[in-house]
Amino acid sequence: MAKVRITQIRSTIKRPETQLQTIQSLGLGKLHASVEVEYTPQIQGMVRKVGHLVTVTAL
Repeated sequence: MAKVRITQIRSTIKRPETQLQTIQSLGLGKLHASVEVEYTPQIQGMVRKVGHLVTVTAL
């Protein structure tokens, strides 16, 4: 699988609990925090769920 960089660009304040948990599962939590992960189907689903809060960049 390809590696991607996921960066949180929007706050989780006033977001549903499931979106907050998804952000935490991705290893994020603060604005402009980034993680590099393999782009598996599980990660794709998480990114789809919080796509309005993060950006995804291919490495």
